[in-house]
Amino acid sequence: MSAQCEVTAKAAAGAPMNFFERWLTLWVFICIVVGIGLGQWFPAPFQALGRMEVANVNLPVGLLIWIMIIPMLIKVDFGALAEVKTHVKGIGVTLIVNWLVKPFSMALLAWIFIRHLFAPYLPADQIDSYIAGLILLAAAPCTAMVFVWSRLTNGDPLFTLSQVALNDTIMIFAFAPIVGVLLGISAIIVPWDTLVTSVVLYIVIPLILAQLLRKALLKKGQAYFDAAMAKIGPWSITALLATLVLLFAFQGQAIIEQPLIIALLAVPILIQVFFNSSLAYWLNRQVGEKHSVACPSALIGASNFFELAVAAAISLFGFESGAALATVVGVLIEVPVMLLVVKVVNATKPWYERKETA
Repeated sequence: MSAQCEVTAKAAAGAPMNFFERWLTLWVFICIVVGIGLGQWFPAPFQALGRMEVANVNLPVGLLIWIMIIPMLIKVDFGALAEVKTHVKGIGVTLIVNWLVKPFSMALLAWIFIRHLFAPYLPADQIDSYIAGLILLAAAPCTAMVFVWSRLTNGDPLFTLSQVALNDTIMIFAFAPIVGVLLGISAIIVPWDTLVTSVVLYIVIPLILAQLLRKALLKKGQAYFDAAMAKIGPWSITALLATLVLLFAFQGQAIIEQPLIIALLAVPILIQVFFNSSLAYWLNRQVGEKHSVACPSALIGASNFFELAVAAAISLFGFESGAALATVVGVLIEVPVMLLVVKVVNATKPWYERKETA
């Protein structure tokens, strides 16, 4: 294990949930109210922002997305990939749940709830778009917040770091094909060139820039790196909230007309979170992994890289789409739901460890 990887793991293990992260649901709710209000009272400026596009990429949103994603990706130490072999079983469970279960289970839940059960209560012209947004949300595993969830469960920091690094590597190659296949199965047509462009713009380029910045910061010492991350860390949440204000300025009229939309979209997301976290937790117990590995494995299987999902939804379907709204519902419920999962895995530690000592 490299010294830098060990330092990064310890930093990840000790990183507290900051003020913005802890109250993310409240900030998102405020953004909903502010965005809807501004969109209704001052529509012209927001329409002008919506028209600032080059090759179907909205420039203000593209900039905000980069500010959102890059600080998170700077935290990822790809040197941790060498640690994957330390917990092969736990990594295997994580990969199965993240890439073979989660996107497909969400597609099934979206088909059941959005296409059928809730269809009479949703705008008919947005059904496909809602389903697409839910698939985008499930196709990208969490990158940054999983460090926080892992710390709250006393998760193994090196395992957490290595699984995040591995998932980010896989995401470069797997995100577009999985989304494309599932949208095709759902009879939703999406331009492949736009999907691939989204991957390049919102995964590949930010990842390269983030790793170059990481290397430059670390050259000046760990203390300098930590101080820089403390300064730029809040940029991610700030850019996310600004994006949400823009999005809800465009979505305002639809929400005012049908306020139950957000609650209905939350149902498949909630079921998916509880199903995938339970599955990963149980599978880790079955294969004999430690509780400190099972917890981050379950948590990364349940949470989402919602920043990427929001960016891809806006690029593929636009600000006013149901897809963009569906991904934002994931942001809205992320923190309270994941804190509930944290409570459950902590409370069931004695049950889990009875298997280990049996």
